[in-house]
Amino acid sequence: MKKRLGIISLFIMLFIAFITVWNFSYEQGREEAYIPLKGSSLTPIIPSETGVFRRAEFALDYANMPFDKEHERSLETYYDNRAFHGAPPSIPHPIVETQNIGGNSCLKCHENGGFVEKYNAYTPVVPHPELVNCKQCHVAQQNNTLFKSGDYLKVNAPSVGDNNVLITSPPVIPHQIQMHENCLSCHAGPSAPKEIRVTHPERINCRQCHVLNNKEIKDIGVFIKEIKNE
Repeated sequence: MKKRLGIISLFIMLFIAFITVWNFSYEQGREEAYIPLKGSSLTPIIPSETGVFRRAEFALDYANMPFDKEHERSLETYYDNRAFHGAPPSIPHPIVETQNIGGNSCLKCHENGGFVEKYNAYTPVVPHPELVNCKQCHVAQQNNTLFKSGDYLKVNAPSVGDNNVLITSPPVIPHQIQMHENCLSCHAGPSAPKEIRVTHPERINCRQCHVLNNKEIKDIGVFIKEIKNE
């Protein structure tokens, strides 16, 4: 009788241990990718990839949006508008300095894109509309200032068709996703460069098939934002 009770007790303990381990593993699997923060318990965790789904509801709109082939953007013009590969694009059109450069002006055209008759071109869609201080990173191409062209590090831009592991495999992502989390802004719709416009924007979970290729630059490890409490 004691032997039977011992076996039953062991079975119950193993069952409880299984439930505990399974529950812990399940809860861990539900956590989002995030940038770790330290130094303040009041600072919320910042998801690092939620931007992929920011405009997912507009995927079919992008897929069905008509476009004029005579006004398509290309990768050549895409890179010509940047000081170097990976740099923020410059502002190729005149701007009124007295107006607010940010959420109340730039996003009127760049939040959803579309054709602008004034410039006879399709407006690129910004991947981070929540960052409204646009001129903090984007500068006008022509201005009367003392700034001169710098000697930027020359990095070859990735070419289309060379980033597939296999012939039929999905291409890898040849750039960092920081500030580029919203894939649809550059890869869908008439404002997307024709060489990298996808045929399936409705498949909104891009990272399910496309993985990062971080060999392009030196790996700096996991970024940790440190908050100092005074």
